[in-house]
Amino acid sequence: SFKIVYLGDGSSDFLLELTWMRDQKEPYNLGDEEFHLALTADDFDKAHALHEKMGCICFENHDMGIYFINDPDGYWIEIIPAK
Repeated sequence: SFKIVYLGDGSSDFLLELTWMRDQKEPYNLGDEEFHLALTADDFDKAHALHEKMGCICFENHDMGIYFINDPDGYWIEIIPAK
């Protein structure tokens, strides 16, 4: 169970997404992949096709319409469609 909130400065399109893991009792461990960067793609299907061709997609959630790619250091970057 989790809750997501978004913070912005009101003058730009940039948002900070904060996720509260309700059932988390112990301190967060950044190695748990709970911390990551998310980018929007204006052409989501084109971005997905490119990342698939590059072989860097590490996880897909079709129900949520998102996927993650690995950066060269193995960190996950979330790709989401632009609204």
